Amino acid sequence: MTLFIVGLVLLVAWPLYNLVLASYMTRDSALNRRRLDSSPPTLHEPVVYWIVVPCLNEERVVANTVRNALALQGPTGTTTRVLVVDDGSDDQTPAIISAIAHPNLHVLRRDLPDAQAGKGDALNAAYEFIRTRTAQDGMDPELVAVGIIDGDGRGSANLLVEVSRAMRREEVGAVQIGVRIHNRNRMLAAIQDLEFACIVNASQLMRRSTGSVGLGGNGQFARLSALMRLGDTPWSTCLVEDYEMGLRMHMAGIRVGYVSGASVTQQGLTSVRRLLRQRTRWAQGNLQCVRYVPKLFASGINRFALAEILYYLVAPWWNAIGTIGTVAALAYPVWMRGDRDWSLLAVAGAGWTVAMITPFVMWGVLHRLQLGDERLSRCLLAGFAYPLFLLLGLISTCRAIGRLMSRRRTWAKTERLADEEPAYEDRTAQAMSRA
Repeated sequence: MTLFIVGLVLLVAWPLYNLVLASYMTRDSALNRRRLDSSPPTLHEPVVYWIVVPCLNEERVVANTVRNALALQGPTGTTTRVLVVDDGSDDQTPAIISAIAHPNLHVLRRDLPDAQAGKGDALNAAYEFIRTRTAQDGMDPELVAVGIIDGDGRGSANLLVEVSRAMRREEVGAVQIGVRIHNRNRMLAAIQDLEFACIVNASQLMRRSTGSVGLGGNGQFARLSALMRLGDTPWSTCLVEDYEMGLRMHMAGIRVGYVSGASVTQQGLTSVRRLLRQRTRWAQGNLQCVRYVPKLFASGINRFALAEILYYLVAPWWNAIGTIGTVAALAYPVWMRGDRDWSLLAVAGAGWTVAMITPFVMWGVLHRLQLGDERLSRCLLAGFAYPLFLLLGLISTCRAIGRLMSRRRTWAKTERLADEEPAYEDRTAQAMSRA
């Protein structure tokens, strides 16, 4: 009976929760962004941007990523530098990087046994490099921003300008950029784009209002001064080292902002097996972060931010309990009837299906209306398929719990796909020829 009540509450709460999220996305209009643009520049905006590209066997994608990063420009008077951390690659990654000649390109080569100890370790090496270089240049760490763009990432042309605007306020120590999927011509990747461009985007907009924005591994920017407050190793060995660092920033009183007016794109996974492995790692990383709950209560962050963070941390467990409760809500009425009227179960199942699918169809419509870069039919198809995508999340949660209990933490790096787009210079030339 308890599970029945839980499941019934979830069936009602789920569509309402999605409607609340959608309201944040619809309110984040171009008008609101223009109001942000009208705020005057301040002395707190970064003047040097370091874009760190961590690489481990990225020969299929790294050329376009590095060239895109070098082409990014901030406001007038700022400098963009790109630091590639080659974490012991044994493919053609080193040769590809060395073939790119640019005065603002720096390469930090790490070899075994120091290399391949995890992304967090590679980022900490980059942090030490940048911190040392900043001190040598006599720069104020508050005016130096360190951004992360993964080996398959591509930043939008306005990315650094939007980061600069978000950091006009002195208390903003870090900023997360919206994420898109650039190979969304494949349906599984298109579903992931629906997830990042709509659901995650709306969630981050809500977190911006509560003060609980989460940092992601791709498209995160932080002032060097904020990283220095976290010690010599801002990134840890946690499986979600990016989100964990964001938690530590919140506990340290560092404000984390979110920018939806710019984006960084990444490859979507087109293999169910690889996607399941990725989501299992994320779920296990969330479970690892549960250890911060006592510190979060003691940190003094506002109650709305605390509630949102706690919900996110317990989401893997909540998903498992919610699924069992939902099944109980469907089966309980039939079980209580002596004649086992299966038609009642069919009606209940139909109601559950509508309750699950309707919110994602709504997200598909919003994707088309707000972004306008995909056909409505494709957006709707992604919405209809999204509940099946959620089943992968449930399986990932169960696998993550099993791995956590067996103390398994090792992970194989996700293999990249070969880029399906022309090289960055070619796209630039094509754009100029059309202009």
